[in-house]
Amino acid sequence: MTTNTARPPVPPFTRETAIAKVRLAEDGWNSRDPERVALAYTVDTQWRNRSEFPRGRVEVIAFLTRKWSRECDYRLIKELWTFADDRIAVRFAYEWHDAAGLWFRSYGNENWEFDADGLMRKRYASINDLAIVESERLFRWPQGRRPDDHPGLSELGL
Repeated sequence: MTTNTARPPVPPFTRETAIAKVRLAEDGWNSRDPERVALAYTVDTQWRNRSEFPRGRVEVIAFLTRKWSRECDYRLIKELWTFADDRIAVRFAYEWHDAAGLWFRSYGNENWEFDADGLMRKRYASINDLAIVESERLFRWPQGRRPDDHPGLSELGL
C-alpha cells in the first residue's frame, strides 16, 4: 500500500472545506471499497470504532472488509457537526441489513483529526443500532454515492 499522499481539502479547515471533507468521506465509505477508503487515512492511523481499535491502514482494511461483509446493502449519510483547525466532528446514520434480512439504522458521532496533508490520523466513532423494518428505510438510492438531490440527515429529521 502506498505511503501518505495529500488528500485535499487540508487543514486548517473553513466551513466550506470541512463540509467538502465530510462529503468526500461519505462518498468513500459508500463505495464499500476498503482499500480505497483506507487511503484517506495516515499509514499509522488510530481508530476507535465501537469496541474495536484498528491501528494503521492494514488493520483498517481488515476491519472494513469484515464490516461490509456483515452489513449488507450499506448506505451512509454524514453531516458536519463542527470543525476547528485540523479537527472535524460529524454525526451520521447508515442503514443496512444482516444475513437474515433484518434491517437496522445505525446512528453515531465521529471525531476526526487530520495531518497537514489532509489524511485522517485519528478517528473515534460512537455508534448505536436501531432495528427497523424494511418499510422504515429512508436511504433508498442505488448502491454507491448518495445522489446530490437526496436529503441529508437534517432534512430527513434524523
